Amino acid sequence: MRILIAGLFHETHTFLDGLTPLSDFQIRRGEELWASKGDSSPLGGVLELADEFGWEMIPTADYRAQPSVTVADDVIEQFWNDIAPAVAKADYDAIYLVLHGAMVSQTILDVEGEILRRLRTLTTVPIFGVFDLHANFSPQMAALADCLVGYRENPHTDAREAGLIAARLLNRCLTTGQRPHMQLLQPGLNWPPTGTGTANDPMLTLEAMARQFEGDSLWAMNIVAGFSFADTPDTGVSFVACTTADATQPLEALGKRAHELSHLGQITDPSADEVLEQLKPLPAGLTVLVEPSDNIGGGAPGDCTGLLRALIRHGIPNAAICVNDPQSVSEIEAGARTLKLGGKGSRLDPGPLELEVELIALNDGRFELEDKNSHLASMCGDVFDMGRCAVVRHAGLTILITSVKTPPFDLGQWHSQGIAVENLSVVAVKAAVAHRRAYDKIASRMLWVDTPGPCSSNLLTLPYRHLRRGR
Repeated sequence: MRILIAGLFHETHTFLDGLTPLSDFQIRRGEELWASKGDSSPLGGVLELADEFGWEMIPTADYRAQPSVTVADDVIEQFWNDIAPAVAKADYDAIYLVLHGAMVSQTILDVEGEILRRLRTLTTVPIFGVFDLHANFSPQMAALADCLVGYRENPHTDAREAGLIAARLLNRCLTTGQRPHMQLLQPGLNWPPTGTGTANDPMLTLEAMARQFEGDSLWAMNIVAGFSFADTPDTGVSFVACTTADATQPLEALGKRAHELSHLGQITDPSADEVLEQLKPLPAGLTVLVEPSDNIGGGAPGDCTGLLRALIRHGIPNAAICVNDPQSVSEIEAGARTLKLGGKGSRLDPGPLELEVELIALNDGRFELEDKNSHLASMCGDVFDMGRCAVVRHAGLTILITSVKTPPFDLGQWHSQGIAVENLSVVAVKAAVAHRRAYDKIASRMLWVDTPGPCSSNLLTLPYRHLRRGR
């Protein structure tokens, strides 16, 4: 069997200013895709599994970028130009796609649906693939692909495995001649990322129900949490069955249960000042302070200063925070010790914070992931590069300043810079849920705080224009 494979991966935060240009994407074309074979990403897993099935893979293009602002239209057109010639040849038996599912460009609110629409103008072969649990799944996606399988864990420890599940189902399709279709239910719910961890309800119960529904005719049941920071008609929770029969009954059961549990997905966080007051005196062990409003994994800039200001204001000792600020790194390398740190990436932030700092170290930021099953591994493979980094100290607070925003999903981020994070009293992470894979094992307690920023759990603050009513 000949399988055409392509990847398009971006989680788009549409409430942030600016555009994500082509230059922000890591792009591999043709034979370059083989560099991923065997790594920790879904693409790497599928390329490896193809050997077992005896598939001949036709690599076309793989585009990946970190979560960020609306994508420039020319990214979509360039991706299509890269894959369309191979698609048009029709010398293959199926297509396999590695997607995110929450990508938005300047003029396209449903990028994945648009790519599927274009594919269907050129081919009728089965289209299978994998997508992120935080997709905003559209009717167009359900109608035009045969079977897309979502991640089932948040934190996303199973991205590679979800890709393998989809590949095995494609092999089932090709060897049995059975061809499933997708059936979609959108229950009209919208939860912030902090309400979508699969270790807790509502997602815990819904995922358990989904696995019970799967069987001979229902090949896969997807619980899709949605990405609330993308303003589209399809933003929010959805349930997607890949089936050869009618899946109305299990889908409606999931929808009913989701409404019953919906209040558990609506998270609100206490203020940073309130939480820090409760930590006096500091308890034993590591306290992880989670700042979801500056969630890098949700597209935030990673340079908001709300929690940084609070840590300094309360004089928290033996603490650390990471701030993405390439300008400050450059100034430190030039000899500066007074910085206007952070506050450059979001208009919701108070702005840069002027600090006197002591330089501890300047380092390159490339590190090998300590956890090859983390969500960071699903995004980048086995290695991540934070760019040039500076470690500085201000009044007992250690600040890691990076040149490339880095989702806090792997402890190698700290260890590579000489910081034993597990020995700290307090560490601040700019995340929502996906950091837990790394930090649960070293934290004595984990506390979420509310600060100014673009990824607040309070969705009522967001100026939706395209979201359907009832979500």
